[in-house]
Amino acid sequence: MTGVSGVLFDVDDTLVDTATAFGAGLADAFGTVTELAPEQHADVVQIWRADAGGHFRRYVAGEVDLLTQRRARVLEITTHLRLPELDDEAFATFETAYQAAFAASWALFEDAHACVAAAVDAGLAVGVVTNAPGEQQRAKIAAVGLADLLPTLVAVDTLGVGKPDARVFREGCRLIGTSPEATLYVGDELEVDARGAVGAGLKGVWLDRPGRRRGGPHAVTDADIDAAQADGVEVIASLAELPALWQGRAPASE
Repeated sequence: MTGVSGVLFDVDDTLVDTATAFGAGLADAFGTVTELAPEQHADVVQIWRADAGGHFRRYVAGEVDLLTQRRARVLEITTHLRLPELDDEAFATFETAYQAAFAASWALFEDAHACVAAAVDAGLAVGVVTNAPGEQQRAKIAAVGLADLLPTLVAVDTLGVGKPDARVFREGCRLIGTSPEATLYVGDELEVDARGAVGAGLKGVWLDRPGRRRGGPHAVTDADIDAAQADGVEVIASLAELPALWQGRAPASE
């Protein structure tokens, strides 16, 4: 990659270890309903991240609101655990516990701050494009100490739709003042993030952290990776490899 003047970042499971925060939130929330065995807790997190029913994708497409998609995903899990569906009162208690534990568990990956700081130090324009609500993501970015480095954010509620819609990537470019072809976008989902960015005219990078793939409809095969790379997607295993791309060098892992 050459001619990079800006970098746009995904947040969840790219900069912030959201999978671990999900685990903490779900553990506390389901603790209001039942006592989960360790293997059940692992299943709950896997089901939540896979979202086989596509409920979060419906939210990103503007078809349902955030709470509706979350309640549908909770129903998937209670059905899997053979528990009764939560009534309104039980779900409200669940939601309160989930939100508190989830927010308390937000933490950066070890490679995240250095990568964002390196981009800023290199004189690149930086920002965030995320499929979560803007208010939550701004709070998350502030909580992990990135607010000063990443003040510019495009969220799912900015335009009413999210990635991989090309408009949200291009809005991110507009806000940081770069052209799409001179902007690098990095995220942890191959289709939604990296291929979506390439489709919008950006330089797409898939962050494939070892052991962090989601499964379900997000499952990635070797053929998927080969096809994406043929279409221009770069693949890295750590954000420590990203500076080499904006400097026009191959990542060290290659």
